[in-house]
Amino acid sequence: MAQYVQYGCGLSAPAEWTNFDVSPTLRIQKIPLVGSLLRRQLNTNFPANVQYGDIIRGLPVDDQSCDGLYCSHTLEHLSLNDLRVALKNSFKILKPGAPFRLVVPDLEQMARGYLQSLEAGQASASIKFIRNMIFGLEERPRGLKGFISSYMGNANHLWMWDHASLAEELKNAGFAQIRRCSFNDSPDPMFRLVENESRFLGAVALECTRSR
Repeated sequence: MAQYVQYGCGLSAPAEWTNFDVSPTLRIQKIPLVGSLLRRQLNTNFPANVQYGDIIRGLPVDDQSCDGLYCSHTLEHLSLNDLRVALKNSFKILKPGAPFRLVVPDLEQMARGYLQSLEAGQASASIKFIRNMIFGLEERPRGLKGFISSYMGNANHLWMWDHASLAEELKNAGFAQIRRCSFNDSPDPMFRLVENESRFLGAVALECTRSR
């Protein structure tokens, strides 16, 4: 039976895929009573078929067992070194020739937009840029909800990517046939179950394969 794996799935977890997320909120949600309280505090409810799994430590998936792999707006939440580990672990679980599709925010597009705003004389250009990058803090979290969100969440971006740098990281991890991709352009219809068109806007989207 074919196996398709998505990590960093968030609340998007089609039944035909094996879905993983590393959110501590997911782990606590599965604890009786405590999980119910947390859902009320954060208004977050992961689907029942989402499993806890950390691509950096390695997913509970056999090597060379996946017919397809997907992650969307996930890798930018990793440090540079952790991303490199994540790509190596992604490579390990794919079958030879199987596709890996990934989507991250486009640093180049954001940077060009910042410069255009700056040249247009917009005094708030840097604020808009940092907000779009999801770097920094506009205010420190306060209260119980703020503490839980800060401690349990992973909303901020740790490293940003453009097409050239991310393609190079994929190449260094052993991937081949690296290309820009777009929403629903995969010949494999399974990817249509996980892809969301809005996630491709202002993003670097790449497809590659394990070649050996």
